[in-house]
Amino acid sequence: MAGDLHGQWDRSDVALLRILAPDAFLVVGDLSDGQERIATSLASLDQPLACILGNHDTGKDDSGRKLQRQIDLLGERHCGWRRCDLEPAGLSVVGGRPASAGGGYHLSMGVKALWGPVSSRESADRITAAALAADPERPLVLLAHSGPTGLGSEARDPCGRDWKPPACDWGDMDLAMAIERIQRQRPLPLVVFGHMHHRLMRGSGERRSFLVDRRGTAYLNAACVPRHGIDGEGRELRHFSWAELDGHRLVHASHRWYSPEGRLLYEQTLVEQPLAVTC
Repeated sequence: MAGDLHGQWDRSDVALLRILAPDAFLVVGDLSDGQERIATSLASLDQPLACILGNHDTGKDDSGRKLQRQIDLLGERHCGWRRCDLEPAGLSVVGGRPASAGGGYHLSMGVKALWGPVSSRESADRITAAALAADPERPLVLLAHSGPTGLGSEARDPCGRDWKPPACDWGDMDLAMAIERIQRQRPLPLVVFGHMHHRLMRGSGERRSFLVDRRGTAYLNAACVPRHGIDGEGRELRHFSWAELDGHRLVHASHRWYSPEGRLLYEQTLVEQPLAVTC
């Protein structure tokens, strides 16, 4: 999985992904600021791919044209308000609301231009319907740009507002509603999102990027930004989040930093049990 890219995606990432060869590749959006370069690159990948676009992907274009061009490039790989069945992984991925900026519920002008004035309940209905139409035997992952409400209201929580006081829960209420409905009817092992960067503003430390709720659903914030870096030894780093599913059970999740040649240099393990489908 790749968190918010913010322009940091190039040939070295494509080559590295080919080396790592996950069963599926999930991208949580904010590819850039409305440019088409990264959507074009993602659309050409060999790996089974699901991508949700983020608020930055509108490019501040109220007409929605920049967003639509990226959706057209991604084609069936764009999972906003719909399901992608990824083969041969045997994985169903359902996307949340496209181009979300968090903060409860808000539609940008660009989103309204493409989809109209969708209410929070209508959005939750779309996510729920797509999820419940999936084969119940297949593992299901929800992929959103912003995570749901309900994961905490402190700045360091997975969807906590950290850029201005007071800290508060900045998640999406429509996604939270959908998750609650889905959990009543089928297993939901994993929800993946980004938007709220791991590194907190004003040097306030690191965000809590993983938790599991009382129903057993895991929530993984993949937004390590910047995802390209250099360590203290001068080695180039590329960040990916990694998850492994065994049926409807998450058995491994981690944040990983690789060299462009595919060497695993650092790993932050979030959960570890025995394994199966990687993404």
